[in-house]
Amino acid sequence: MQAEMETAVGACKAAGAFLREGLGRAKNIQHKGEINLVTVMDRECEATIVRIIREAFPDDDILAEEGSTGRRGAPRLWVVDPLDGTTNYAHNYPVFAVSIALLVEGESVLGAVYDPMRDELFTAQKGGGARLGQAPIRVSDTPCVNTSLLGTGFPYDLRQKPRLLLEHFGRFLFKAQALRRDGSAALNLCYVAAGRFDGFWETGIYPWDLAAGALIIQEAGGRVTDYRGRPFDPFSGEILASNGLIHKEMVEILEE
Repeated sequence: MQAEMETAVGACKAAGAFLREGLGRAKNIQHKGEINLVTVMDRECEATIVRIIREAFPDDDILAEEGSTGRRGAPRLWVVDPLDGTTNYAHNYPVFAVSIALLVEGESVLGAVYDPMRDELFTAQKGGGARLGQAPIRVSDTPCVNTSLLGTGFPYDLRQKPRLLLEHFGRFLFKAQALRRDGSAALNLCYVAAGRFDGFWETGIYPWDLAAGALIIQEAGGRVTDYRGRPFDPFSGEILASNGLIHKEMVEILEE
């Protein structure tokens, strides 16, 4: 997977440089939903990433957030989020990332997430461990939710179904040491992998937000499932991720 990783990293950094240079100058902001934004930067970054991948691997399929799909039934699928954290970016809040994963026969085998504002590159290959830059990373050893720092996110259809989402948030708010919600699931998952967060949960979420970060967590020694603790599927629309030690407790809190 050396060539694939080099392609993913190169595409992440090319898009990241474009985003960094354009921060504060985002124009043509549009709405895909009531609170779901898209900018010209999303589309231009996606075009750059897709071009780089197609030049290197023309026979592979691509699934990208802003519609650059090339689904022809190939066994290899690149899953791309050119700008995870569009709302942050549109408001000049410097928390966002580029996320690229490669799935083979439906299984994530490679992931790269790049934070251009901090120049932090998180990567993983299946069976090869997870890294921040060149340094290996591991999940935390926090033993219980009471002493955990947790991350979460709210879906774009929050206003249509607020009750259960707020119930989950409220339960964790009073059981964890602290919660954070900063608008980039891909980065939050990498923070679990690096031991900065102890756990993360979110529903109403898409495969391009999850595929790379979930693999990075698993390769860092963490655990990733759905809310009930069942095997993780990036197309299921929900994720529960943790250092593994607090996973059962998080499942129980969600099921209360």
